[in-house]
Amino acid sequence: MHTVDLNCDLGESFGAYRMGNDEEILNYVTSVNVACGFHAGDPTVMRKTVQLALEKGVKIGAHPGLQDLMGFGRRNIHISPQEAYDMVVYQIGALNGFLQSEGGRMQHVKPHGALYNMAAQNKDLSLAIAEAVYKINPQLILFGLSGSELIRAGQSIGLQTASEVFADRTYQKDGSLTSRREKNALIESDDEAVAQVITMVKEGKVLSQQGTQVEIKADTICIHGDGTHALSFASHVKKSLELSEITVSSFA
Repeated sequence: MHTVDLNCDLGESFGAYRMGNDEEILNYVTSVNVACGFHAGDPTVMRKTVQLALEKGVKIGAHPGLQDLMGFGRRNIHISPQEAYDMVVYQIGALNGFLQSEGGRMQHVKPHGALYNMAAQNKDLSLAIAEAVYKINPQLILFGLSGSELIRAGQSIGLQTASEVFADRTYQKDGSLTSRREKNALIESDDEAVAQVITMVKEGKVLSQQGTQVEIKADTICIHGDGTHALSFASHVKKSLELSEITVSSFA
């Protein structure tokens, strides 16, 4: 029997701007990554998202990103390992304040967007992020792209890691995600996305854009909460996993 966590990025509204359907999508996922105010989110949104997740019994993690609201944290910005460490500590601390005030506990940390992709390939950045997580709480789980430098950094420092795969993204032959700037970066078909996920979980591989099979480890599956059909997609993925005898459960 295979078991997998189903995670989603939430709390990405800020000020007068609204994104996603956070309350409803919590019915289908087992872990959420809450934006911490740099790439999205604000204090009020963070508090409300934490409250909603706790009410639904969904595990909560911090989703630190680059300080880039205009680019939604998806633009590469050159930062030093020290800057990466500082911004991750800062953002984890912000979300942890709301968790403590609401009687909750943080389960994990997952970097967002460009910071996630940069750390997947950059050993120094990944080590800085892993160190930040470890020094705050060595019991936290570090989410990272399967086979990435971030996973290796977390393991080397003594953190529990969760290898993440993506339902709606395509892959390159080196195991990296296809850049969003490329036309084939996103999988638009729900059935195609589900088929990819089931293969990743059950067979430990994914078909790259170059036509080669890439070995992959699937501890947790990411579903993006800001998509047009995110709610129906989350429902479809969860139901399909269960029909394929794959248990959907958080790490707890």
